[in-house]
Amino acid sequence: MAWDLEGFAASLTGVSTATRDAYGRDLAAFTRWTDRLGLDGPEQVDRRTLRRYLAYLSTTGKARRSIARAASSLRRYFGWLRRTGRIADDPSVGLSAPSGDGRLPRVLPEAEVTQLLEDPVRDDLPPELAARDLAVVELLYGSGLRVAELCGLRPGDLDLQRRRVVVWGKGSKQRQVPLSPPAAEAVGRWLSEGRPALVGPTTPDDAVFLNRRGNRLTPRDVRRILDRRSAAPVHPHALRHTFATHLLDGGADLRAVQELLGHADLATTQLYTHVSKERLKSVFQATHPRA
Repeated sequence: MAWDLEGFAASLTGVSTATRDAYGRDLAAFTRWTDRLGLDGPEQVDRRTLRRYLAYLSTTGKARRSIARAASSLRRYFGWLRRTGRIADDPSVGLSAPSGDGRLPRVLPEAEVTQLLEDPVRDDLPPELAARDLAVVELLYGSGLRVAELCGLRPGDLDLQRRRVVVWGKGSKQRQVPLSPPAAEAVGRWLSEGRPALVGPTTPDDAVFLNRRGNRLTPRDVRRILDRRSAAPVHPHALRHTFATHLLDGGADLRAVQELLGHADLATTQLYTHVSKERLKSVFQATHPRA
């Protein structure tokens, strides 16, 4: 049986072009590797073959993140083969990248989060910009949005009374995320008191957040906001990492965190369980007399 990568690609509805291309590259690399083993099609691939391939990738200097993505691509592909009756059993079930020394996402200490929210380094901004900046940070940390999702928010996506926001994520997938009371309050203040002061002739009606020129806020603008508020460099994605890890530290269910983050693959969310375990280990070592 042929690999039918084109048929698989055609089945990938609801994903971005970049994601589809990434799957294609990962699977093309895998089939080139299997050619060298004399394997002619997916029916000849077993779980041992898949694990050997991931181990091989780790010897080529690939980053752990790239290997994890390859594992995700293989799971998606073999799952499709099984659902469409092309193979009887799916050898990729539960497949994950080999453990290694890949960097875990940075998680901000609670003191640093508090400083970002309540005690910005620069407090001399005009009130409209101060209101916007606080709303941005509250949303990034309080709802775990990707920076592109935050910049793309439209007024109709917000329901401040019920404290929830509709988010359009990767591949135009929609999810609902709750707003914390401080985030709902900060966004409401920005919309009523801050945003009107920045509206100009070129302001789009469908943009929640605006920059100084009255245009839609960009990811670069968000990074500047964090630079102004933080005493140390903070990437916007670090607030998303912190959101997820603090939820897991508090006992949240992994599936619930997956839904809140908009992850298509649970394996992506599981990375944060490793972060949470590392945090617990460091707390134990720092505080227990027998550590």
